Amino acid sequence: MKRKIIRIDEEKCNGCGLCVNVCQEGAIALIDGKAKLVREDYCDGLGNCLPACPMEAISFEEREAPAFNEHAALRANAEHVPAPFSGCPGSRARSIQKAETPRPAQQAAGEVPSGLGQWPCQIKLVPVNAPYFRNANLLIAADCTAYAFGNFHNRFMRNRITLIGCPKLDEGDYAEKLTAILSANEIKSVTIVRMEVPCCGGIVRAATEALRASGKMIPWRVVTIGVDGGIVGE
Repeated sequence: MKRKIIRIDEEKCNGCGLCVNVCQEGAIALIDGKAKLVREDYCDGLGNCLPACPMEAISFEEREAPAFNEHAALRANAEHVPAPFSGCPGSRARSIQKAETPRPAQQAAGEVPSGLGQWPCQIKLVPVNAPYFRNANLLIAADCTAYAFGNFHNRFMRNRITLIGCPKLDEGDYAEKLTAILSANEIKSVTIVRMEVPCCGGIVRAATEALRASGKMIPWRVVTIGVDGGIVGE
């Protein structure tokens, strides 16, 4: 039969394994460092794996393929014991537990503890369904802001899930990925931090488009950092 099914571009695939983790039917596997559709009859054609791919290596195509066998996929998934994560270490989703107080060595050196509570933090790498998004306060920040504003970790990152990007240097638009994150998770609030330079408006546009497209009423605000390190708009 002819139907919609996923297609994986192996040239673009970096072997991170995120698509394998989110495919609930077990249709995808990592083979020789590349994601492959190993069971066409397990692919439901809904594409939960598409927004999880940081390389945009997965797309839809319509072609001859076996019909989706839901019962077989569910049975195989129930019997399957997931293998340990074997993708790119830089893309593995994990929460970072923080100590209540800085370590003595940090205090003695006058170091400010990191406010980063999860990994990865780059918008294009973060998996859409990461567990740390559940009931999270979300920070979407242009990556220069943390260098310009000295107290960035304490003021903005602490107790938030942090996503960073540069709309001028990164390829593509963030709106689709951010829409998927907002739609798939219960996000409590969104804080957008940008630089005062004009090109930074791209991250605000992407975030606001995602908020509208998600159809959810989520409190949000924009903070603008000046190149001299001060807050020039809030």
